[in-house]
Amino acid sequence: MSQTLTGKVAVVTGGASGIGLASAEAMMAEGAQVVIVDRDESALKALQDKHGSAVVTLVVDLLDPAACAALIPNILAKTNVIDIFHANAGLYVGGDLVDAENDAIDRMLNLNINVVMKNVRDVLPHMMERGVGDILVTSSLAGHYPTPWEPVYASSKWAMNCFVQTVRRQVGQHGIRVGSVSPGPVITSLLSDWPAEKLAEAKAKGSLMDASDVAEALIFMLTRPRHVTIRDVVMLPSQFDL
Repeated sequence: MSQTLTGKVAVVTGGASGIGLASAEAMMAEGAQVVIVDRDESALKALQDKHGSAVVTLVVDLLDPAACAALIPNILAKTNVIDIFHANAGLYVGGDLVDAENDAIDRMLNLNINVVMKNVRDVLPHMMERGVGDILVTSSLAGHYPTPWEPVYASSKWAMNCFVQTVRRQVGQHGIRVGSVSPGPVITSLLSDWPAEKLAEAKAKGSLMDASDVAEALIFMLTRPRHVTIRDVVMLPSQFDL
């Protein structure tokens, strides 16, 4: 690795698994110290044991309003600075709308939209004061195409795409870059209900990606010259829409 992020402090929410973990480990490989935020205490302990001082772990349920509000102050108390904030934590609700439960809809929209907006709002004053920063948001291919099998989830990601584009215009003058990555199907816990043989078959056919593929795109976004912003990266498996 080229260690292009040496000396940087990055925060990744939902960082104990999937795209978040791949992002965190890719940034560590590039020299960053990474704060991993997740509610999975056992997974965070394993990551702390594995990576040592390269990582700071915080057990946080971002759907708890008080814990969400305290997130950025708690991180700054430990690290003093935040150079990169990757808003990755999210939930998934698929299927027909008539079958969706109210509580599941509320939890997903709160985490996928409200928490992201609050976390970004809370980190912006720090980045604006320093005159530099990078904000990354994990969106989805579903945020670019009205996928009929996941109307609630897709709607949350459409909201995030609008959020990224509007906030970027507000804060660019302060040296802050804002961008999103929108992957198609990725092998993560969101596909935990898929049989193993279906996952293997789909990957072999080129209709699924690995989380590491997404992490590589995130590193590309972060390592452009400061006068270049990668606002949107849309990624999909090469055989996904054929």
